[in-house]
Amino acid sequence: MEAERRVGVAVDFSASSKNALKWAVENVIRKGDHLILVTVRPEVNYEEGETQLWEVTGSPFIPLSEFSDPIIMKKYGVKPDQETLDIVSTAARQKEVEVLMKIFWGDPREKLCEAIDKLPLSCIIVGNRGLGKLKRAIMGSVSNYVVNNGSCPVTVVKHHV
Repeated sequence: MEAERRVGVAVDFSASSKNALKWAVENVIRKGDHLILVTVRPEVNYEEGETQLWEVTGSPFIPLSEFSDPIIMKKYGVKPDQETLDIVSTAARQKEVEVLMKIFWGDPREKLCEAIDKLPLSCIIVGNRGLGKLKRAIMGSVSNYVVNNGSCPVTVVKHHV
């Protein structure tokens, strides 16, 4: 019997992350997998007590039934869009996978690499915004950082305009 696979997808609800999510569902996810959406938010707002506790460890795992509820997600500062919810709901139903979300706060490059080790993930799929060389040099590429520093297989899904 194969070990349980935890397939991570970096999600920020942009077009490139939705493209990566669709690609992961079509090409990587199979029956029995855990599909874990990893979201990284900017630094935590210290006025909110629960999120202060989660700054180091990230949020608890959030099941699909809860991250589909805007009232529950408001406390995390995350608003999943309908297209993302449709993709993961369909995957959960058709491919018989468990879908979870994990939210981290901080620098996306560092937190995605941290998620690989802490969750732990079997692999991670990330989108690519298609920045030009100059913007990538100035801003840094999250996908490039994760490819070079992540401790599991990393797939970068190019964003086609």
